[in-house]
Amino acid sequence: MTRSRIFRQIGWLVFAWALLGLWASATDAAYPDRPVKLIVPWAAGGDTDAIMRVIADALEKPLGQPMVVVNITGASGTVGAREAKAAAPDGYTLYSVHDYIHTTFYTGVSNISYKDFEPICLCTETPSMLAAYTMAPWSTLKDMLAYAKQHPEEITVGATLGSTSHFFPAMLAQAAGVKFKYVSYEGTAPRMTALMGGHLMLGETNLTQIEKVKAGHMKILAVATEKRLPDLPDVPTFKELGFDIEYAVNRGLMAPKGTPESILTKLEGACSQAMQNPKVADSMKMQGTFVEYKGRKAYAEFLQKNDKDNAVLAAALGYTRK
Repeated sequence: MTRSRIFRQIGWLVFAWALLGLWASATDAAYPDRPVKLIVPWAAGGDTDAIMRVIADALEKPLGQPMVVVNITGASGTVGAREAKAAAPDGYTLYSVHDYIHTTFYTGVSNISYKDFEPICLCTETPSMLAAYTMAPWSTLKDMLAYAKQHPEEITVGATLGSTSHFFPAMLAQAAGVKFKYVSYEGTAPRMTALMGGHLMLGETNLTQIEKVKAGHMKILAVATEKRLPDLPDVPTFKELGFDIEYAVNRGLMAPKGTPESILTKLEGACSQAMQNPKVADSMKMQGTFVEYKGRKAYAEFLQKNDKDNAVLAAALGYTRK
């Protein structure tokens, strides 16, 4: 092959790469030009679904395209996580995530971690509280724990095993030196139904259930916040009762690994606008949730810290990641 022919071939390769780059840039610049799918890995009607549908609606204006929420349930959020991970990294499939991405990984429920995705933004924080069946024979955390010590593994706790609803009461059990019996439920809605029906004695919940609390369908023993919640001024914090427990479910958005930087930047900007929408804040308040926006960099740092914290807690609870 002559030198001139080699140079011509190199020239054509350079030209082809340039055209590919221009095409990719043009494609990214046009993003989005069709509806964007948001995978929610929990059942319709639950806390995450309700919260993310509000956020999806608020994203439509800054993105200029419809957001289509798709509920893909199963295996403590893992089925939806797998589909999101396998999706094309083109910005047209987003993934709704919360702390279960850490807990399911460290309990061995899933082999997917937050590192398999690109962080876009943290959206909200939902403080946790411990609810009891309204006809349970105790009305205070102290009395419940005293009973639990005398009756190991007798008190039933509804939980999505390996997820936040499991880790939260497990933190208390570890701190208090008691043992609960965990009963598996896939998602918040069926768990709350079982609790109100007396099929369970305890369960993790939040302010979305405040009307049911006021109506006497369940009672709150303690809240996992730094200070008492204004909506439940008579309910003590765990800290007041001698347990250094603060816990919340933190919800955000991610994209498949490899999503172009320009698309991630657009999504981050849209998320920032959406979370500043007063209607979003009002809706979140009604759902017992607070807007807690963090952009890509801050969210990545938050995920890293949260992951380490959950790894430590999982190990303390006897889980070893193999």
